Amino acid sequence: MTTGSTQRASKLAANLKLSERVFASPSDTALLKAIDAGLDAVEAELNRQVSFNDAIADPAARYLFEAGGKRVRPMLTLLTAELGAGATPEVVTAAAAVELTHLASLYHDDVMDESERRRGVAAAQTVWGNSVAILTGDLLFARASELMSSLGERAMRMQSETFMRLVLGQLHETSGPRPESDPVAHYLQVLADKTGSLISAAARAGIVFSEAPAEFEQPVVEFGERVGVAFQLVDDVIDLSPNPNVTGKVPGTDLRAGVVTLPLLKLRALAATDVDAARLSERIDAEVFGTEDPGRGSDVVAELREHPVTAETLLEARRWAHAAADAISVLPDGSVKKALVRFTETVLERTY
Repeated sequence: MTTGSTQRASKLAANLKLSERVFASPSDTALLKAIDAGLDAVEAELNRQVSFNDAIADPAARYLFEAGGKRVRPMLTLLTAELGAGATPEVVTAAAAVELTHLASLYHDDVMDESERRRGVAAAQTVWGNSVAILTGDLLFARASELMSSLGERAMRMQSETFMRLVLGQLHETSGPRPESDPVAHYLQVLADKTGSLISAAARAGIVFSEAPAEFEQPVVEFGERVGVAFQLVDDVIDLSPNPNVTGKVPGTDLRAGVVTLPLLKLRALAATDVDAARLSERIDAEVFGTEDPGRGSDVVAELREHPVTAETLLEARRWAHAAADAISVLPDGSVKKALVRFTETVLERTY
């Protein structure tokens, strides 16, 4: 098999959109093969862990697992593990636990957000109801904790800290900013807790459980959290995309569901001193925000998409992505560092 065909067949290459020009050296090809082998091992472990030998639990727990997913978090665990001993059994176990934690959170998020679709299929609660969806998420959280506990006290502490941040992020998103707090700062902290913490845990697990040099741990922790925030900020812009066939979402889906995004936060802040911003903000609240009606307000969504606050959101995403790349500047040059930097670039290149 040629180097080029190896890369085109690689899961890592596909997820990071790697090109032969960027990733063509023998060491790069070896990295791609190692990550793909590790992902196969993680997938097999996940397949085992979403089975409970229970007629009620199994179909619900396997539902979103079998619907797909890019396995970005396990990929990051396996990638940072290449700075140490690679995809050891402990690394594979940790990667599976992180992905199970992510999977569990999807069941809960879809109930709270009243989402109708996930990974191209009907959301779990539309099939089994809210109670079964919530309990399935709980079951998967328990299984993830069980896996991490097999790796010792430090692993269990990492899992507990991550789970606490996930819950705090959701709690703060649900309750909203306190009157004395800055809404934008509050929002960015929610993103760091809800998304950045788990991506950070994934990257950290690769260092810890491959016994990579300890000085690499904090840089990848910072990398994961910052790139997670960048990812969600790009999502805020994608929500306004006029290309539903590409994004899979009707423009303004999050806004119609009552989800506050950074463009809206920035617009509301500007409305205090800008008449046009105030007018647009009022129209969004009246015709789009929380209406759950995809037939209303398409012109208002388009106006927000073209407003400078959306370009400012993209600029904020770039700042977080560049800060993620800066965090790992201390890592040794080579295929792993190159792939991590490429990941930050891919986050910004997502179609919108």
